[in-house]
Amino acid sequence: MSELDFDNRARKLLEKESYNVYDLAELVSLLRCERGCPWDKVQTHASIRRDFLEETYEVLEAIDADSPDMLREELGDVLLQVVFHTDIEKDAGHFDLDTVADEVCKKLILRHPHVFGEVKADTPEQVLKNWDAIKMDEKHQENYTETLKSVPKVFPSAMRAQKLGKRAGRAGIDFADISVAEKLLAERAAAGADTSELMFLCANIIRMKGGDAEEELERQCEAFIERFGKIENSGKLAVTEPSELYFKKED
Repeated sequence: MSELDFDNRARKLLEKESYNVYDLAELVSLLRCERGCPWDKVQTHASIRRDFLEETYEVLEAIDADSPDMLREELGDVLLQVVFHTDIEKDAGHFDLDTVADEVCKKLILRHPHVFGEVKADTPEQVLKNWDAIKMDEKHQENYTETLKSVPKVFPSAMRAQKLGKRAGRAGIDFADISVAEKLLAERAAAGADTSELMFLCANIIRMKGGDAEEELERQCEAFIERFGKIENSGKLAVTEPSELYFKKED
C-alpha cells in the first residue's frame, strides 16, 4: 500500500461521523498494514487466541449484569476479534468478511427448513432434532460417535461433559430420570469411583435438571467466597470445620 493510498483511506475514515462493520474491517486493515500499528501488524491467530476467549467471557459477564451498555461494548470487542482474525485470512488469500457472512447465512437457511422450506417443526424439540440430522449430513458424520468426537476439546470440562451427555442422549442413551442418575452417583461414590467419573456424572445430572454445570459451579464459587468472608470476619477461621465452609447450612 502506497503512502498516498494509506493517507486517502485513513482520511475517509476520519471524516465519518458514524461507522458500520465494513468501516471496522477497513480500520483493522489499515492497522495491520505496513504503515499501521507496530503491535497489530505482527499479531497471528495464535498470539491473540486467548484475547478472543477473554472478550467472550466479558460478554457473558455483561449478560449476567443485565447491562445493555456493557453488553454493547463487549459485543463490539468480540466483533473486533472476528474482523481481526478474518483480516489475517484475507491477507493470506483464503477468505474475507463477505465470505464469512455468506457461509453463516447459507448455514442458517439450510438448518431452518421449517422456516425457509417445507419441513414441519412446531416445537423447539422438533427443531433441534432436525438441526442435528442436518448437521450430521453436512459434516458427513456417519454415526453418533463422530458427533461426540466433534465436541471441541477446548470447551471448559464441565461444559464438554454436558455436551457429550446430551449428544449421547439424542442417540438414545440417557437415564430414564434424574433419580436413576442420582442413585448411580451415590452407589459409585460409595464404591470409591474415580473423582473425575463422579464429576462427569454430576455435570450430566445438572444437565438433566435443566441447569448449566459451569454456571452452577460459578454460583458455588461465589457462595464459597461469601461463606469464607463471614467466617473470617467472625474471627473463627482457626476453629471452623470444613463442612461449614464447603456446604450451605440448612435453614
